[in-house]
Amino acid sequence: MAKRTIVTLPGDGIGNAVLKETLRVLDAAGFEANYVEGDIGWEFWKSEGNPLPERTIKLIEEHKIGLFGAITSKPKDEAFEELSPELKDKNLVYSSPIVGLRQRFNLEICARPCKTYKGNTLNFIRRGAQAEIEEPLVDVVIFRQNTEGLYGGVEWSNPTNDVYDTFMSHPKFKQNFGTVPKEEVSISTRIFSKERTENILRAAFDHAKNYGYKSVTLCEKPNVIRETSGMMYKMALTMQAADYPDIELWNTNIDAQMMWLTKNPENYGVIVAGNMFGDIVSDGFAGLIGGLGFACSAQWSKDGVAVFEPTHGSAPKYADYDTSIVNPIAMVESACMMLDFIEEKEISTKIRKAVSEVIIEGKVKTYDMMKMRGTADVVNQGAASTTQMANEIIRKLK
Repeated sequence: MAKRTIVTLPGDGIGNAVLKETLRVLDAAGFEANYVEGDIGWEFWKSEGNPLPERTIKLIEEHKIGLFGAITSKPKDEAFEELSPELKDKNLVYSSPIVGLRQRFNLEICARPCKTYKGNTLNFIRRGAQAEIEEPLVDVVIFRQNTEGLYGGVEWSNPTNDVYDTFMSHPKFKQNFGTVPKEEVSISTRIFSKERTENILRAAFDHAKNYGYKSVTLCEKPNVIRETSGMMYKMALTMQAADYPDIELWNTNIDAQMMWLTKNPENYGVIVAGNMFGDIVSDGFAGLIGGLGFACSAQWSKDGVAVFEPTHGSAPKYADYDTSIVNPIAMVESACMMLDFIEEKEISTKIRKAVSEVIIEGKVKTYDMMKMRGTADVVNQGAASTTQMANEIIRKLK
């Protein structure tokens, strides 16, 4: 059988370090693939005015599967200042390349599992009724609509007359903003479509059904955001009644959910939300299992294109250290999600077992697992480097 080709997308900052070590883990676990590196990220914005070059798009079009590290994004004005001088008169505007990938390939389904690692010193604990210490088991998968909503990119500052007049036709806009000078108005839209809303809801319900979760929780704000969140809730009610009667549908508001996730996180199974609220609640649950050093994700389209990435950022200050100190487990777990997607589950199971054994044994811990500040000298204080953690996972594999 011919080897599969994987497009590696290191990106910025620590992305290169965690991706490099993850490829070593994949190799040690027996996964055979060809890797081609795609250009993406801040350096290509500065030098070419495009953080997602067309050559990278073509690689993903051809090979379908991407393994992504991290990217740096900065506000519009800062991004413009870092452009090469010869590009500054080209009317270029920075936009996130990972958001660009999602929209270009319609990577509308995003899954972010957050599951307790036994023995992790960063696991969430709470005090019980008799003052005993409890460590609830967190086993949640957040399904996030990945291409619409507040991240859809339909925005204006000092909107054009036709846009402004359209908004002025809405009585609430006219009442609240009608006296604000147009040049002082900035507008970001939150757009949901029925087709893509149905797709993310069905992905969540199917996952719950296939993996034995008793409930799907819709985490939105339909009591206030009545059109978009309200539409999603109505569609979820209809879908559950017609197709998934054995799975309970729970409805929580995003603000209340952020309180309940630390009150009783073990009660939740599958959570589904729009783009922004899915991003928020997944980071909240990630904090209960140790933080972003353990938070992985997958995103895919109905056409079979998929990109796998840790949910942490590029942490550029850590990238400048002589020795990389960041935790590679989120990247390794993202690679395991890739293996599941391409039906290499035997290898993903083996890697997850190795990661679990390293954590339970507790002899090798990165700085975050030791609750240390991420300074350049943490390795000298006993914390494992990125490479040392990967080495320990590889040792367990062998």
